Amino acid sequence: MYSMEYGRRGKKMNVLYNDRTDLLYIRLDEKKQEVINRRVSEDVVLDIGEDERLIGIEILDASKHVNLEKLLPVKYEISRKVSL
Repeated sequence: MYSMEYGRRGKKMNVLYNDRTDLLYIRLDEKKQEVINRRVSEDVVLDIGEDERLIGIEILDASKHVNLEKLLPVKYEISRKVSL
């Protein structure tokens, strides 16, 4: 699971990516509120909140639709423990 936070002018946007499920979620509003899910395609669901405002975007099979390396500039490597 990867999480990035972007902020500007007092507003924050959170980007969450689950590499196990290949799900990307972009949260545009921090306010806790009830949302309505609107599926706009097979792989994209919008979360709509109060006053019909866009609160979040969920992208299924994200690696097929988004260049994750540019969006999530996280580099990691898996290393094995070596016994001495």
